[in-house]
Amino acid sequence: MTAAYHAARAGCRVLLLDRNRRPGEKILLSGGGRCNILPREIIDPRLYTTNSSKNTLKKILLSWPLPEVRAFLEGPIGLRLIEQRRTGKVYPLFGGGKEVRDRLLSAVKRSGVTVRTGVSVAEVAPSERRRIVLETGEAIVAERVVLATGGLSYPRTGSDGTGHEIARALGHHLVESYPALVSLRGGSSAHHHLAGLSLPVMLTVGTGKSRVRAHGDFLFTHRGYSGPVVLNLGHAAARATLSGEHPTITVSWSTLSEADWKEVLAPSSTSSGRMVRGALKEILPDRLVDMLLAELDLSGAKLSTLHGEERTCLIAVLTSYQLPWTGCGGWNEAEVTGGGVSLADLDPSTLESGVIPNLYLCGELLDAFGPIGGTNFLWAFVTGKLAGEGAAR
Repeated sequence: MTAAYHAARAGCRVLLLDRNRRPGEKILLSGGGRCNILPREIIDPRLYTTNSSKNTLKKILLSWPLPEVRAFLEGPIGLRLIEQRRTGKVYPLFGGGKEVRDRLLSAVKRSGVTVRTGVSVAEVAPSERRRIVLETGEAIVAERVVLATGGLSYPRTGSDGTGHEIARALGHHLVESYPALVSLRGGSSAHHHLAGLSLPVMLTVGTGKSRVRAHGDFLFTHRGYSGPVVLNLGHAAARATLSGEHPTITVSWSTLSEADWKEVLAPSSTSSGRMVRGALKEILPDRLVDMLLAELDLSGAKLSTLHGEERTCLIAVLTSYQLPWTGCGGWNEAEVTGGGVSLADLDPSTLESGVIPNLYLCGELLDAFGPIGGTNFLWAFVTGKLAGEGAAR
């Protein structure tokens, strides 16, 4: 919709094709319907994940600065936005994803775009005058073509990988796709009993040079683990499973270091009768403490009688707990797609394909995604504008 809007504003006749009854179905699912449409602060491009050149990604992302994107949404699109300072997220004031979708679509139509829904593109024929071939066999004349099909996440909204198939058939290089911003599966029954418990942690996926880590809120669920920090690193686990690997995932349950915990757990003349449980519950949630101590068979331990080996094991569990995970959520719950068309195949100033002239690609179809917090909407708006204006020029 963003690409169509900007191409039309540049003076082109534009036809938008969508297989759904209404475009933008995926917008309705964002943020549980609330639609976290942008980040509040300017995002460091290094926070995005790509197999392509980071410099190319940065050039693309900075071509339309965040304040200008927000002005576009509050101006021509007509959205009223509010900020959530604690999380750094921006939402529509009312109406959630439906308000965003409806206002975008209205702006597209006001700009003169012809919108056809319920039609599926089967093929793009670059050497033909009638470049767009529908599944019905109908062929449509197009001087320029913009592919903005999404990736593989939430396939029920129409993003089922068709765009990847079209791009691959035309000779583009695709980085293998994997679910991103996705939760983890696994855990013992004791972990599942903690469902709903959330706390800030340091999460680490992998070891050595392949290690990635982040700090953020961690959530126990009935099926495993979620929360912002898990979603932001879940792709590392999901991608590893593609090659048959199962990386170690560890959790530090607080900001305390090993030295800090040694001090907390050190016996003293004034704490001779104090329970380990009591000392831990001053720092960590009660239910988590009970679970961790039960796993170590230290539920009734006192600080004064805690043996050296027991103290060492307890500190290891508090600072580098090995998370028992079995897998990741699939495409039906992944918020975005990792992988996709390599940015090396595109002109970063227009997003025109270097493989097929007069073809432009944008959005989740490309090999790039950001962390939770509106960064992927930002990527969609920025790349949509680049592709729409590039095609118009």
